[in-house]
Amino acid sequence: MKNFLEFLTEAGTSQASSQAQKLNLKSDGHGGWLDSRGNFVAKTEKGKLKFYNARERAAQEGPVNQMATARADDKLAGAPNQKPAPQPKAAAKPDPEASDLDKTLDTLTLAFGRFNPPTAGHEKLIQAADKAAAGGDMKIYPSRTQDNKKNPIDPDMKVSYMRKMFPDYKDNIINDPQMRSIFDVLVAASEEGYKSVNIIVGSDRLGEFESLAMKYNGDIYNFDEIKTISAGPRDDDAEGVGGVSSSKQRKAVMDDDFAAFKRGLPKTVKDADAQALFDAVRTGMSVKKEKKEKDVKESYDLWEIAPKSDPRGLRDNYVKRKIFNIGDLVENLNTGLVGRIMRRGTNYLICVTEQDNMFKSWIHDVTEAVRPANKTGRYGVPAPQREVGTDAYREYAQSMVPGQETIRNFINKYKAKK
Repeated sequence: MKNFLEFLTEAGTSQASSQAQKLNLKSDGHGGWLDSRGNFVAKTEKGKLKFYNARERAAQEGPVNQMATARADDKLAGAPNQKPAPQPKAAAKPDPEASDLDKTLDTLTLAFGRFNPPTAGHEKLIQAADKAAAGGDMKIYPSRTQDNKKNPIDPDMKVSYMRKMFPDYKDNIINDPQMRSIFDVLVAASEEGYKSVNIIVGSDRLGEFESLAMKYNGDIYNFDEIKTISAGPRDDDAEGVGGVSSSKQRKAVMDDDFAAFKRGLPKTVKDADAQALFDAVRTGMSVKKEKKEKDVKESYDLWEIAPKSDPRGLRDNYVKRKIFNIGDLVENLNTGLVGRIMRRGTNYLICVTEQDNMFKSWIHDVTEAVRPANKTGRYGVPAPQREVGTDAYREYAQSMVPGQETIRNFINKYKAKK
């Protein structure tokens, strides 16, 4: 009788073998898989096929294997290589299965989003990305923005929660400080040699990502093909996973409604982990619970933390020009792009990045940019703190001038001596 370990090992091997059979791959007898032309393309890892692109395949093959492959054609061991007389070659017939496999290996499937906080809806998105990848490379990029209204959890903590919440995809969730926007991700993918990309997004953001990604293809990155794929319908008013959103989760925290917050998480999340995430969001939003009162002390208006839940409040403040004025530096919360407002529409903004790339955003999809952009750790300051003559503006201006910290330390040291 087989023991439990043997049963699991055999099940994992069968899963990899089944996947390889569908792709017409042959085993090399050592956990590796070869395509119809004898090229190493994949390896069995944790019971599943792990595919390698051209650069990774070269590293996996190594000089020893390359030598063995070269000597495989020798009829006598140790005999010098002899080139046979050239023979006329028949035209090779295209192998459709090999072509599909090469396309999979040269394609990166990715998702870029806030995940702040991560929800059951995000699990659906990652699963959609996994399906679209079809065994190829897949990467999930959480944005790097943090503020106490719409992005209460810092990037490192967010990635940690996501990896715990979605354990099957923990290796696909990327924590890279350089990947601040969808452009950063696409440029990196292009430089890594991927020929095609699949961008997985919610249905409500399909048009935005599709037009933006295609607009700059051939300019700041180069792909043979860019596909923008919907992860499924999203409706904030819907019941179940389709209606779950980070905005609703933040509102639940502001209302101190843990039960509602827990319903927005995957069913596999334990109560203790859900409570820890709930508390982390509350701390990040600076929402404090009064000891003598059951109600949560609200630090912000609803439109500030969940604009889709209070469109009238957002609209009123926009029309009164209390927010998002010409010249303000804002960030698109979906794409991570940061730019200055060049035009105010009825319910949208036209912005331009420092690289002169233009993008359009609905007012409910932007926030004032305050995240780091350089060594100073500052991208800008909120509008109320940009008035000339204020201490906040002086400190920001000083932070942008090299050597200010040295000068400040010298002055403080001089004062101490006096």
